[in-house]
Amino acid sequence: MHFTRRSAMLVLALVGIASMALLPDPGSAAPRARRARTTQQAAPKLPQGPPKRSEFTEREQAVAAIPGIPDARFWADSAEEYQRVLGPSNGPWLALSAGGEDSAFGAGLLSGLSESGRRPDYSVVTGVSSGALLASFVFLGASRDAELKRDFTAISAADVFEDRRTNDSLLDTWPLREFINKRITPQLLAEIASEHRRGRRLIIVTTNLDAGRPIAWNMGAIAAAGGDAALKLFRDVLLATSAIPGLFPPVLIDVEANGRRFSEMHMDGGLAATIYIAPDSMLLAPSPLRLPASQITLILNSKLMTEFEVTERSLVGVLGRSLSVGVKRATRSAAILIDAASRRGGTEFNVAYVDNAFDHPSRGMFDPEYMKALFEAGRLQGRSDDPFRHAMPELAPPQAAVPQQAN
Repeated sequence: MHFTRRSAMLVLALVGIASMALLPDPGSAAPRARRARTTQQAAPKLPQGPPKRSEFTEREQAVAAIPGIPDARFWADSAEEYQRVLGPSNGPWLALSAGGEDSAFGAGLLSGLSESGRRPDYSVVTGVSSGALLASFVFLGASRDAELKRDFTAISAADVFEDRRTNDSLLDTWPLREFINKRITPQLLAEIASEHRRGRRLIIVTTNLDAGRPIAWNMGAIAAAGGDAALKLFRDVLLATSAIPGLFPPVLIDVEANGRRFSEMHMDGGLAATIYIAPDSMLLAPSPLRLPASQITLILNSKLMTEFEVTERSLVGVLGRSLSVGVKRATRSAAILIDAASRRGGTEFNVAYVDNAFDHPSRGMFDPEYMKALFEAGRLQGRSDDPFRHAMPELAPPQAAVPQQAN
């Protein structure tokens, strides 16, 4: 999940009060989450100190693999590894961006496409951060639309975090882990594995903090491996790609190199790429490599433009606004690169994003009423005659001037 302005403001507020050991305001989303959870189940106890990590070298990191699942992942910034895994994958591709609670838009849009009968059977689906939670169900088609609506209109802050510090985060995401565990079932993995064997691919991106590089997880290959270890890894990847640095705890994933086992630290995929289609080297103009897709569709779970707002002159105001602007610019820039690469290769390009006119109020992070309204806006757009634009605004052809009639 990435920083919307609401989540950025919460993070900064928590950072500011952490050193004074004070709780947020009693009316905020975080205390509501804590109260809701403590009435149902006690949180795990905070360990006395962070356990020491096993040392490993850069050379070991370069060749590290998942024990028993050698094709579980590849470096997302390596054109060579990308070509090996996704080079043969033609057909329509779908990429789902980060977006936090705004991913309700993507869930609604795809549900609307299903209702209209115009939703393709995407050969490749990619997801980053909260877009990864969407992707796991979107990959299986319209049969999972009811679950998309449930998960992205009913989820609340209490399902995501508790306002309790861990050794490496300001909030504890054990509620999110539970949420993922309940929804990512052995039956779901069996269905994903079946689609993987048909040649379709589900790719989720995390950021490997130790290497400082993005990792693309071949989730169908993980599902196809079967067993408890594969189920745990699948769930861990989804938790890792949603782990906002500093706010949510990182996820340690066990790997093996040269017969030696150690753990890597993984976090929010949005640190490296808020939306993923290919390594940057393949998207840049000089690249001779063509994107393998016949059609590329991007769903950006945010507004494309940063709205005007007089920034509050305070630490929280300035940093919160800066984070919001930065994430939107990163998403927009990535989408422009993908659009340009699609044009060079003659690939059909579609993009959808939240209309700037959408202005439903939100009471805080993961407000169900806000998410329901955004889901419905997306659903109506998906049902419309033309739910997508076919160029980013910067690359759209200029509109012809309307001739003026002579008096």
